[in-house]
Amino acid sequence: MNPQKFNEQILNNAVQMDASVNFQLNGNMLIVPCPWEDDKEVTNGERVRYRAGVEVDADGRTRVKRYSDGKNGPKYETLYETAHGAVKITREHSKKNPNRGCLKVEFTFPKKYGLALTKALYQEEAEEIMSYLKTRKEETIWK
Repeated sequence: MNPQKFNEQILNNAVQMDASVNFQLNGNMLIVPCPWEDDKEVTNGERVRYRAGVEVDADGRTRVKRYSDGKNGPKYETLYETAHGAVKITREHSKKNPNRGCLKVEFTFPKKYGLALTKALYQEEAEEIMSYLKTRKEETIWK
């Protein structure tokens, strides 16, 4: 997905696919069992909640909540990468200065490298990243 072309999809009206599946305006889904299945008990007489935002009632009525993480696009943009590190910039949600983000430097080294090799690689890649940061035309604010 290209973050520059991200568009939020919004339903204009609630959509009913058939008698039992309803798509709501906020992105949730409601699934109602067929009337001839009223005598069947799906759970042990109580509402069951699952990790994915799914709730199932005893009569089989199911609610699926929309997954809202990342709905505004990606949080980070990668500016520079090394073999085990990356420089990323966060999106700033400030009305005062909307084009300004915070820099984030991440290193990921496998545990199998050992301490001595990890320290040596870290020093090399940290110098490479610092030289990249010095060449940036934007002002880097250190906190």
